[in-house]
Amino acid sequence: MNTLVDKSQITAKVKTIFHEKLGVEESSLSPTVSLYNDLGLDSLDVLETLMAIEKEFGFKISDEDAEKLTTFGAVADYVMNHVH
Repeated sequence: MNTLVDKSQITAKVKTIFHEKLGVEESSLSPTVSLYNDLGLDSLDVLETLMAIEKEFGFKISDEDAEKLTTFGAVADYVMNHVH
């Protein structure tokens, strides 16, 4: 399968999870959007969203890695790098 298609499909699914869990408009989720500063999320919001991503894609995000995921782009890239 085409890597570009995979990337766009994964990004779209991650956007859908953010929308369904938090009510965030998908159009506002650019790679540089800060989960905390721009979207106003708290650590519990982010944790719940990351747990939904883990369930959807079938892998575990370590606590250490989760602390580094502070932008939407970082989350999307992390998922792309861990989906097999």
